[in-house]
Amino acid sequence: MIVEYIRYRIGRQDADEFESAYARAAVSLAAAPQCVEYELSRCVEEPESYILRITWTSAEDHLQGFRGGEHFPAFFAEIRPYVKQIEEMRHYERTPVRGAGASVPSVYEWAGGGEAFERLTEAFYARVLKDDLIGPLFAHMDPHHPAFVAMWLAEVFGGPSRYTGERGGYSSMLSHHTDKAITEPQRRRWVSLLMDAADEVGLPDDPEFRAAFFGYIEWGTRLALSNSQLGATPPKQAPVPKWGWGVAPPYIPSP
Repeated sequence: MIVEYIRYRIGRQDADEFESAYARAAVSLAAAPQCVEYELSRCVEEPESYILRITWTSAEDHLQGFRGGEHFPAFFAEIRPYVKQIEEMRHYERTPVRGAGASVPSVYEWAGGGEAFERLTEAFYARVLKDDLIGPLFAHMDPHHPAFVAMWLAEVFGGPSRYTGERGGYSSMLSHHTDKAITEPQRRRWVSLLMDAADEVGLPDDPEFRAAFFGYIEWGTRLALSNSQLGATPPKQAPVPKWGWGVAPPYIPSP
């Protein structure tokens, strides 16, 4: 992906219409398959200064795909009056230097930390071993397996990277699913029992946490199902996924 920054200087008398024009132009941006996301920001110290940030799938997709595509004419018609007020228009590559601040807790922190995930997996696997459908898959389970899965979940949701450091990371997790031929009914039972265990041990039940938590579980179990099929060829090396809040961070009432 590539990030385009466009800097405008717009007189205060034109600010309202400028923002309205971009709100109309954004309809075309949102419809363009080359556009990943966009945001128009206004400077607090210098209200005449605006920055439009657009993330494109690539510079070529922007310059050729979007500008030569069906959505550009309607977009440009709206912003044409302000082209002469552009002070900079460039593409930037992202660097590895990025991350989240502490104003929003990680899913790991919101869940209650490592101890919460350990309670979850202990309760979960107690249910699993009694289950007729998926119990046989875990008949010879290592007694430490619940703790290892807790380490994995903790790392996925923003906690310490212990599973990578102590258990081998993604490739180790992948090895537990290879050639297991998991079925869709088994996957669904796994998810159902995990959600029941989350209720049992008192994981947060606010909509934002449960949406983020369930989102990863649904995504991860579907990958596990696919990777477990005979003849599957998933990548052997990959980072442990990092799962955040998505579009709905936790609701924290104002003090």
